[in-house]
Amino acid sequence: MSESPTIKQRRKGRSGMQAMLIPSQQMVAEQIRSAPQGVHTDLGALRRRLAAQYGADACCPVTVQRHLRAVAELSFGALAAGEPVSAVTPYWRLVDPASLLAARLAGGPAFIRERLEAERPESS
Repeated sequence: MSESPTIKQRRKGRSGMQAMLIPSQQMVAEQIRSAPQGVHTDLGALRRRLAAQYGADACCPVTVQRHLRAVAELSFGALAAGEPVSAVTPYWRLVDPASLLAARLAGGPAFIRERLEAERPESS
């Protein structure tokens, strides 16, 4: 990790404050790559891991979603251009195919379901 995190103090409630991590796209992509294959991982879990990793109380959900969309566009485009699946960031692991977010991402819900299914281990 060569990046230094951006952590800003933000209001929490009426009188409290919290340290909010504003992650970079690279930080989000690294967390996506660490998600287990073939399993949908909650986006909230990714934000909690990022916050804990950088010593913040929380991680900005808007920034994470914006970076996820950018990563999805890059990954989907690379796959369409012929890159192997192993060479792209597997954003489909962080998106519930039934969610509204899935419909807004490159490839859409069908692609996300297809990729998750392709990653699931064969049952004997």
